[in-house]
Amino acid sequence: MSLLDEFDAVLFDAGGVLVLPDPTVLGPLLATYGGDPTVAAHRRAHYAGMAAKSHTDAHEHDWNAYNVAYVRSVGVDDDLVEHAAEVLDHTRTPHLWRWPIPESRTALGGLVDRRVAMGVVSNASGQIAKVLGLAGVCQVGPGTGVPVRVVIDSHLVGVAKPDPAIFEPALRHFDGIDRSRIAYVGDSVVTDVAVAHAAGLQPVLLDPYDDHEGADVVRITSLLAL
Repeated sequence: MSLLDEFDAVLFDAGGVLVLPDPTVLGPLLATYGGDPTVAAHRRAHYAGMAAKSHTDAHEHDWNAYNVAYVRSVGVDDDLVEHAAEVLDHTRTPHLWRWPIPESRTALGGLVDRRVAMGVVSNASGQIAKVLGLAGVCQVGPGTGVPVRVVIDSHLVGVAKPDPAIFEPALRHFDGIDRSRIAYVGDSVVTDVAVAHAAGLQPVLLDPYDDHEGADVVRITSLLAL
């Protein structure tokens, strides 16, 4: 049985699922402190950061554990970790979440070919629809990316995860599909998985490096698994 058989529609978080903080900016930034500047190292670092954030049960707006784990993951010198984490925190602005994950773009194309209804629900700062469109990932209506039914930005709707009410504006675009048949794909156990459960959706955890072995949730290493 395919995972697709388990749901009729899918909603995606944006950060960590469709786009990452731009490694072409953060690579040179952290190389100053001994970090590995390669894209591969920074892809891995994001999920190390998210795992640390989840394992410490950090609040959605508390990124300290993420920053420290991120800079350690890319190999920043031990005596510079605290400083590099602070620099990362100031540099990783909302508009820097713009680097499209190649496998995710491919997967979205495959899902639209299979006529799977899709949308995006993300904590953001008013920029995420524009960012996804410019990156060629997805947009509502015609564009360079995959067409989706809706892109929900927490700043614009006035409610943010972990409040499950963030899904309500999105679900209006999925009339006729029971919410128990809608998957929500995110990369945070604490925020995404918990909020999807609370909203009556099917949570799917994107866990490319097996950082959450044993977690009681469907885990995939790439959106291609969908």
